[in-house]
Amino acid sequence: QVQLVESGGGLVQAGGSLRLSCEVSGRTFSMYTMGWFRQAPGKEREFVAAITWSGSSTYYADSVKGRFTISRDNANTSFLEMNSLKPEDMAVYYCAASRRYCLGSDSYGCYATQANYAYWGQGTQVTVSA
Repeated sequence: QVQLVESGGGLVQAGGSLRLSCEVSGRTFSMYTMGWFRQAPGKEREFVAAITWSGSSTYYADSVKGRFTISRDNANTSFLEMNSLKPEDMAVYYCAASRRYCLGSDSYGCYATQANYAYWGQGTQVTVSA
């Protein structure tokens, strides 16, 4: 049984920063691609970022590119560093783990697809005040 637990959410002013963490337990962390998704009130959950099992490749939604950074350590934790936060970044943020290894020209689309992630955390709220 794989369990994911997010932490680090909170209230921040626009322009501020937060660092989210996702701790994975239960299986070999290094075998999973880690993804971050978010869901704002009244909207569908959307892809934010992903990092492959080796850490060699990262993927970002256009809306966060240049402001957010995804990373992972050699133990069992994935991180999402969020800078220059905007009110539109306010959402519940979820981390997810995938055993899928995406190849080819549409690897971004593959890693951005929620159905490719078998395990999900419970989410952490990020609130950005204007």
